[in-house]
Amino acid sequence: MAYLSINGYSHHYEWITETGTSEPTGKPVMVFIHGWGGSARYWESTARAIADSFDCLLYDLRGFGRSNKPPEITDAVGCSYELETYADDLALLLDALSIPKIYLNAHSAGASIAVFFLNRYRDRVERAILTCNGIFEYDEKSFNAFYKFGGYVVKFRPRWLYGLPLMDRLFMQRFLHKPLSGAISRSFLNDFLMADYDAALGTIFTCVSKRATEVMPQEYAQITVPTLLVAGQYDIIIPARMGEQAAALSDRVTYVEMPNTAHFPMLEDAPTYLKIIREFLEIPALEAQPV
Repeated sequence: MAYLSINGYSHHYEWITETGTSEPTGKPVMVFIHGWGGSARYWESTARAIADSFDCLLYDLRGFGRSNKPPEITDAVGCSYELETYADDLALLLDALSIPKIYLNAHSAGASIAVFFLNRYRDRVERAILTCNGIFEYDEKSFNAFYKFGGYVVKFRPRWLYGLPLMDRLFMQRFLHKPLSGAISRSFLNDFLMADYDAALGTIFTCVSKRATEVMPQEYAQITVPTLLVAGQYDIIIPARMGEQAAALSDRVTYVEMPNTAHFPMLEDAPTYLKIIREFLEIPALEAQPV
């Protein structure tokens, strides 16, 4: 596994290429950003499916997956979980890997980070895909209830939950319209249980906040990079209407709603998702292999 130190955090990253090499092969680079509580692991199948056209760079956000917080970093020193900080982390990662320009595919909270990256580093992105993202309206009572519930969920994550039968399916049920395989669901649960406490809690407050409801519409309106926003029809985490509202703020954003999917359309209906993004990226579909 490969790591780079970015802003004091050891960031895990990996390449997925058509040839299976652990280094880029010279194709255009597609970078994937995962969402809250997860890791780059859930992007692996999508990356493999487009590796015929891209060298795919997957990495774990600071405090999540395999990019854990070093013990010498405390809340008072070096900690920031603002969306802009995560966007800057990506820019530094690309600098360290000598990658001048990328295609970008980001999901959920990762897509919010991507929006900031598009506007802060627009000259570094050819095209972007935002999967399951949108803009919220501020409701103080609802937000405070969410913080209280979210804080409880983050605080009480005993590792023994991973060993309970069907716990992974129960954990993922709220995010899905179609069930995923047991292996994928268990990976999601493991990532959630292993996420750094400060990062998990800090990103709750930056992604769902009064400031975010004020800033994100402005950020969407500033997008100049050709961007595709894919929403899941039955997504209750970030409802499709929120994605449609966000996309309407810029004529550079194309909106597509995927039927019969929820918060993970790229896993719930991979063939449709891949068809949609290939059309947007203007790359041909893979020919079906003979049985």
